[in-house]
Amino acid sequence: MKRKINLLIIASILGLIALSIIQGYLVNNTYKLKKKAFITETRRSISQIDDFSPALDSLSDFWQENFLNTLVDYKYGLAKKADVFNRLELVIDSINDTYREEYQKELVKNNIPYGIKFHKKVTAIVLLDSIKNDTIFDIDKTPKRLYLGDSISQENAHRVSTTTWQTDHTSSRIVNGENQEILFYLLFITKDEMDIDGWKKIVFKQMLGLLLLSFIIFSIVIGLLYYSIKSLISQKKIADIKTDFVNNITHELKTPLATLTLATKMLQKDEIKQQPQLVDNTVNTIERQNKRLQKLIDQVLSNSLGYKEIQLNRESVNIEAYLNTVLDDFQLSITSNDITLNRKFYISKKTINIDKFYTTTALLNILENAVKYAGESIVVDCTVESNSELKIAIKDNGIGIFDKDKKHVFDKFFRAGNKEIHNVKGLGLGLYYTNQIIKAHNGNIAVESKEGKGTTFILTIPFN
Repeated sequence: MKRKINLLIIASILGLIALSIIQGYLVNNTYKLKKKAFITETRRSISQIDDFSPALDSLSDFWQENFLNTLVDYKYGLAKKADVFNRLELVIDSINDTYREEYQKELVKNNIPYGIKFHKKVTAIVLLDSIKNDTIFDIDKTPKRLYLGDSISQENAHRVSTTTWQTDHTSSRIVNGENQEILFYLLFITKDEMDIDGWKKIVFKQMLGLLLLSFIIFSIVIGLLYYSIKSLISQKKIADIKTDFVNNITHELKTPLATLTLATKMLQKDEIKQQPQLVDNTVNTIERQNKRLQKLIDQVLSNSLGYKEIQLNRESVNIEAYLNTVLDDFQLSITSNDITLNRKFYISKKTINIDKFYTTTALLNILENAVKYAGESIVVDCTVESNSELKIAIKDNGIGIFDKDKKHVFDKFFRAGNKEIHNVKGLGLGLYYTNQIIKAHNGNIAVESKEGKGTTFILTIPFN
């Protein structure tokens, strides 16, 4: 059974890892698809603004026209490449604020609910020639940037489109008294880029339903596996308890049954029948063993009751007198002379309403355990306090209880796994029954113990 549980746990862990990997893969793919769809939809909306906005078109035309005039000066030798770049930069600076304002208005007009930064970035300016091209600006060869719109870091930039403006331009001027005409071909490349504020948050919001569903499914699977493993462990525990109970009760029954068998055979012998004293002794032996068997049966039947089924017959008792009587009777019942029973009473309230029969049973169960699991010299300390509640602490110098066993000592049929108790008789019902009795009195029982250093049981019963 243990091997089966271990295999189930390993299989469950591997299954959860596999499920996590699959879910992670699906969620990651969904994230990529959602991101792509969102970026594509936003790109489409931005393209429409750029294509159908007269105000933005007029501003674009303005800087392009100024740029053409600057190139004419350059071709006539009236400006250098640095001048071309600087003049283009000045033109952009002069209209950039207006361009950005107009763009934000278009975003509102098109009902785009999230913030977007946008710019047209110049990537290349080339004068084409059949012999040799003349590069005015190349973004890959200069740290300078030319753009119309918002400043966007490359880490957050998403490409919208790339525009290639290729045109030929003719211009004539009077130079040195002569009319000179020039013709040049221009290649002007711009890249439209955008940065969407909080786009990750928007995408994750769109995925919220999927993420929630994945979490629920994963939680259900974990819950089912946990329940299955817990049920299997519980079944193993019940099976072990049943096996221990059968072994223990078989052990308990063997001695009286063997004695009864022997006594019966003795009574059948003629020589025994002729000796009245031996017959009386044998009958007394049968009676004692019969009482022992009856006690075992009563113990099993009594422990089938839970604390709610126990019917208490409460009566007012003097605490100190009652407990002294119980302790005196117990001490007289112990055959060993090497036992010390210390008593300490700190009594404020003198009486309490309890069921004497059940309470006595509970106390004797704990005292008998103290003797069963004690060493050669038995020392039991009983400390009683009666302030806001009746508190009885019974401490022994026995072998103690493992930490792992403490939480189970009040379970039905449980017997601690200490290697030193295998020869101790019992069914594992005494402390369970004691706990039920104290609960029936609306009280509580606790245990404090360290292996090899004895055990203390603390019983508390309220006065009301």
